[in-house]
Amino acid sequence: MKKYDVIGIGNAIVDVFTQADDSFIEMMGIEKGIMQLVERERGEVLYGAMKDRVQAPGGSVANTIAGLGNLGLRTAFIGRVHDDALGRFYARTMADAGTDFPNPPVAGGELPTSRSMIFVSPDGERSMNTYLGISSELGPEDVADDVAGEAAFLFLEGYLYDKPKGKQAFERAAKLCQQAGGKAGIALSDPFCVDRHRGDFRRLVKELDYVIGNEHEWSSLYQTDLSSALEQAAQDAGTVVCTRSGDEVILVRGTETVTVPVRRVVPVDATGAGDQFAAGFLYGLATGQGLATAGRMGCTAAAEVISHFGARPETDLKALFRTESLI
Repeated sequence: MKKYDVIGIGNAIVDVFTQADDSFIEMMGIEKGIMQLVERERGEVLYGAMKDRVQAPGGSVANTIAGLGNLGLRTAFIGRVHDDALGRFYARTMADAGTDFPNPPVAGGELPTSRSMIFVSPDGERSMNTYLGISSELGPEDVADDVAGEAAFLFLEGYLYDKPKGKQAFERAAKLCQQAGGKAGIALSDPFCVDRHRGDFRRLVKELDYVIGNEHEWSSLYQTDLSSALEQAAQDAGTVVCTRSGDEVILVRGTETVTVPVRRVVPVDATGAGDQFAAGFLYGLATGQGLATAGRMGCTAAAEVISHFGARPETDLKALFRTESLI
């Protein structure tokens, strides 16, 4: 029996939300609907322009881990925050939600806790402007043997590959997990991230146990159409998951291919849809469900999070799974 059902490793980012119409987004020079990295000065300008700010602990994989905590699994998150107000807020709220945050806030140094300024437009689209701060310094020294080695499942964030130390932390965690009998997987994060690290990600697809990406990320990874990309991925990876922006989710494991229908809903806020899909899917894997059930769990969790403001579930996901006869 492992100490943790699922551990995540990724950027520890405080999400700061506000609502904004398209004219404001255009006036501020914000690129709508994507995640964009910004420098500290730009981040301060955007932060200052936000009205009625709401903050929450975030980061893609951290959001997934929060969803798994909602489902009652034993979880931990490996991340790096500064010993400042936002960093202490992050560590405290993760712990309060039942997720171990084994690395204490770091004192000293100039880099503050990372934050993402998220502008949500009336159509539910989110425009994310992320200043990485201290999370970009996450390194192998932040990955303890008695944490990563105690995971039944490890979930990795592709964005970590943007920094050499993050890449080392990522690979150390995966090695510790797999050597101790756990399963490790990755979220491809976004097509631009795939473009930057295509060679490394193609290697990882062969080494890891599961890989989650959307249609654009898979096509970018293999530089071909989606059907051909998934055919190649199926030969390389243990379990392949492809989400498709409101269309059927495709899951492949060896010779088994499953498609899971998506119930279309008008999003209040699309933030966290992919993160919570991953939470539902990983819950299915961790509890021994088949691909079809795990995929349906992912879709149910994603539908819940886009029905309200914020990137983490507000409803009892396990109750929703019961309603859908998934458990």
